[in-house]
Amino acid sequence: MLSRLKPAVGAGQQLGDKRKKKGKRIPQLEELLTQRDFTGAIALLEFKRHVGEQEEDTDLWIGYCTFHLGDYKRALEEHEALTKRPGCNPDVWVNLACTYFFLGMYTQAEQAALKAPKSRLQNRLLFHLAHKFGDEKKLMSFHQNLQDITEDQLSLASIHYMRSHYQEAIDIYKRILLDNREYLALNVYVALCYYKLDYYDVSQEVLAVYLQQVPDSTIALNLKACNHFRLYNGKAAEAELKSLMDSASTSFEFATELIKHNLVVFRGGEGALQVLPSLIDVIPEVRLNLVIYYLRQDDAQEAYNLIKDLEPTTPQEYILKGVVNAVLGQEMGSRDHLKIAQQFFQLVGGSASECDTIPGRQCMASCFFLLRQFDDVLIYLNSVKSYFYNDDTFNFNYAQAKAATGNTSEAEEVFLLIQSEKIKNDFVYISWLARCYIMNKKPRQAWELYQKMETSGESFSLLQLIANDCYKMGQFYYSAKAFDVLERLDPNPEYWEGKRGACVGIFQMILACREPKDTLREVLHLLRSTGNPQVEYIVRIMKKWAKENRVPI
Repeated sequence: MLSRLKPAVGAGQQLGDKRKKKGKRIPQLEELLTQRDFTGAIALLEFKRHVGEQEEDTDLWIGYCTFHLGDYKRALEEHEALTKRPGCNPDVWVNLACTYFFLGMYTQAEQAALKAPKSRLQNRLLFHLAHKFGDEKKLMSFHQNLQDITEDQLSLASIHYMRSHYQEAIDIYKRILLDNREYLALNVYVALCYYKLDYYDVSQEVLAVYLQQVPDSTIALNLKACNHFRLYNGKAAEAELKSLMDSASTSFEFATELIKHNLVVFRGGEGALQVLPSLIDVIPEVRLNLVIYYLRQDDAQEAYNLIKDLEPTTPQEYILKGVVNAVLGQEMGSRDHLKIAQQFFQLVGGSASECDTIPGRQCMASCFFLLRQFDDVLIYLNSVKSYFYNDDTFNFNYAQAKAATGNTSEAEEVFLLIQSEKIKNDFVYISWLARCYIMNKKPRQAWELYQKMETSGESFSLLQLIANDCYKMGQFYYSAKAFDVLERLDPNPEYWEGKRGACVGIFQMILACREPKDTLREVLHLLRSTGNPQVEYIVRIMKKWAKENRVPI
């Protein structure tokens, strides 16, 4: 926060000379700051303060070092103490404001900044505060005060980044890099932008330039781990973070919360409830990841409670809010939630920035899915299918859309690709697969699906589906079996009528030599299990035919 790296007073040189003569040399503050060894700098400054060799601006430098070490609470204490001293340097107020800002105390940051004399740093800080407060008028006012200097342009790029204008941020960073090749850290910012644009391999390439020079950078290694997570898996990502944590010192404070959060994500949500709740509104992604955790635990209501008051500003927030409303709407049978979900999906999928991205196309597919326009669903899903060959959730939705448009042959193939036991035990999966089997002339497999189920409301619904669909398809044997079980469970006259029609249908197929004659024995057994007076008449006709054609019954 101070404009120089050298201490104002060069005292201490004599002491250094004496030490040098004895063969023991204390590092100078300037050296430690140049090496960014802020822990060493603080130790030196505190030692000087302790032995009474304190210089005029020692406290300022301790505040500076603790701030750059990421120990913002200690920096706050130092700066607040300075402001209470008579004749306080007015520049301390802007340093205090920056500390408040990094602690998320934005109102206090603004109050402190306004007490500082006008400066470029004050303008940049107020620019960022206007963004935090969502004050567009002030944002534009402070934007106009920015100059074509590196610090101001970097500040502008960071605002572009936070407003999801990643390409604009990249353009600024690249322009600065052209004139200042030594600003290696800008490669990290460019890599972050490419990460946000889903160009993970490009992000890795850009990041490698910086890591070659600074292999122990916390931010760079964390980003590398995130790229590995996207490109490979959580295990590969965790390995990158482990090397970072192993090399960190015990006094290491910077980004520890971010690393804890990322480890939870890399481990598929393990430890989410222990780590994430305390980090809500500290790290922006925490709320979203906790919502995802609750969705994976089938706790849609808790997910909804977390996200209902969030005003979405990024595509990810719109998508997640849409997913939560869709899940809750389906669970509760709420048309309102489903309509909200459909609108959110349409907003993202129809936006100029997202319409040609994979998530954007998935959103349009989801929108049409909720509208039951399955031909349109397939247009969008087909365009991204190659990216999701082994993705069970994608295949589940894709197969349903195929089946709903009558392409049951392909739908069956896709349903059978699914490995997830959770999906395979879902009644939607079972019922759609049963329907595909029936439409594809495989009624026995549909019947076997029913036999694997325990008696429940869902198994009753599946029986109704098998009974009616098999009847429509002329697969009367399994239709009769299904109607027979339905009649036993519920003596509804409609089930008797269905069974009677199916049994007569089987008899007709036997007469047409399209069904084995010995099936008649089972048909008679099914008919006799009903106490309806029509049974005797039908049985008599069938028995007479069997006798004439020497069919054992």
